[in-house]
Amino acid sequence: MSGQSGGMLDQETRIDPRHSPLGNEAASAIVSGGAAAEVDSNRTVASIAEAQRSAPYAEALQRFADSRPMSLMVPGHGTGAEHGGEHLFDLLGARAAAVDIPLMLEGIDLGDQSPLARAQQLAAEAWGARRTWFLTNGASQANRTAAIAVRSLGEHVLVQRSMHSSFTDGVLLAGLTPAFVKPEIDARHGIAHGLTPAALDAALTRESKAGRPAASVYVVSPSYFGSTADVAALAGVAHSHDAALIVDGAWGAHFGFHPGLPGSPARLGADLVVSSTHKLAGSLTQSAMLHLGQGPFAERLEPLVERAYSMTASTSMSSLLMGSLDETRRALVLGEERIGDALAAAGALRDRLRADTRFAVISDGFDAFPDIVDTDRLRVPIDVSALGRSGHWVRARLSAQHGIYFEMSTATSIVAVIGALTVPDVERVMIALDEVASAALADPDPIAASASFPELPAPGALRVLPRDAYFGDSEVVAADEAVGRVSADTLAAYPPGIPNLLPGEEITAETVAFLRAVAASPTGYVRGAVDAEVSGIRVVTEPASID
Repeated sequence: MSGQSGGMLDQETRIDPRHSPLGNEAASAIVSGGAAAEVDSNRTVASIAEAQRSAPYAEALQRFADSRPMSLMVPGHGTGAEHGGEHLFDLLGARAAAVDIPLMLEGIDLGDQSPLARAQQLAAEAWGARRTWFLTNGASQANRTAAIAVRSLGEHVLVQRSMHSSFTDGVLLAGLTPAFVKPEIDARHGIAHGLTPAALDAALTRESKAGRPAASVYVVSPSYFGSTADVAALAGVAHSHDAALIVDGAWGAHFGFHPGLPGSPARLGADLVVSSTHKLAGSLTQSAMLHLGQGPFAERLEPLVERAYSMTASTSMSSLLMGSLDETRRALVLGEERIGDALAAAGALRDRLRADTRFAVISDGFDAFPDIVDTDRLRVPIDVSALGRSGHWVRARLSAQHGIYFEMSTATSIVAVIGALTVPDVERVMIALDEVASAALADPDPIAASASFPELPAPGALRVLPRDAYFGDSEVVAADEAVGRVSADTLAAYPPGIPNLLPGEEITAETVAFLRAVAASPTGYVRGAVDAEVSGIRVVTEPASID
């Protein structure tokens, strides 16, 4: 498979980003502190590299804490143990409370040249973006912000069907009219992958011929299992149809910081990139970023994103979360060696698994899927179907018996996620897997071992605008009676987690049968259903036809 980490040059720094977020010369400057070639008339590679050594916002928080202020403002826990909240300090430490401060403080976040503003500028440079926003409500906030922003480009959006539910929320909030394109599916493991450029082009052409040309496109890369699409080519296709490309790169915040990883989507031509920085990059849980790319929509999108951001951001954004974003950016830029160690550990785990016939590495078969051009090597998806137990059973036993927590499981698999700056104990993991595998083979479960999922049904026609269906009058009817009616809810069967029903879509007999089959399976469930068995479905009472 060919990697994405080549690709286009960063339009702001005009240096080769393939092996470093700032290019090879800048990476050398970071390590050596030496001079490098000029980037533009205002900044040199060396000056950028030197700036990346700092974490201006995090450092401003530390200076504030070191000044030992008396706090007569929120938050109510004060800035030190002597002010109260001892139990909170026992949990987090007094230092955490001391740097947990409100917004609108001079020398920290006020002004265009504040430490916070400089920290976000450094993040934009590190990921190859025109501009970056720090988020404290996760990538879900980024998805909703992106959806609201692109509505001003046009009402029609083409969406990869395996989108995150928070983007569905954004569609509802913004009043977008979605059309969908189905990703590649690994039916064996219930995994949704990505889109080929050809599939995207065909879908955009279809929508244009139908008189509803998409003004924006939403794709997911990488997938939960680490499969990575050809973002550069997808951006080219979207732009050729005059559509902006949103990349849900929530699981790829670490991309672009090591030659062994795929490239940063912002550098590859994406117009907006959703980045869940807390996942593999290592910032605190719930912290994230939204990157604006350098492409043809940048000038139009920047004020739209800023306006949408003001709607979705808290007026009490956490300084702890934002400080962790600043420190994580610095750690990634300076951490190529540590990332290499993490990749080496992931590689060692893969090699050990390949040597054990009881396991298989699912990503070894990714070359069978035309949408996958690269793989996140820090994700290790493991096929455990040979053990005679479900992946859910294996994952539960690993945590209960060995204190080892894998990211997720399906009927046939478990997935290990290795942080970009962490090195797990591979030997401990393999000892635990050996014990669990032996226990599973000694006591197999025929039902779980033979569990499979029916083929994904095609979605019904969109008969009502999603927003109208969601907010309109509704009622719950028996599942069989819902056929032919219009759904008021989003229902998604897990795995693979692709929404099977969206508000406004017609409910088909095939979809009802599929959802109920998954609900009856010992390893499946339906997110958003009114009951676990999907015996009832919420439908629109008196739907009007879509315009």
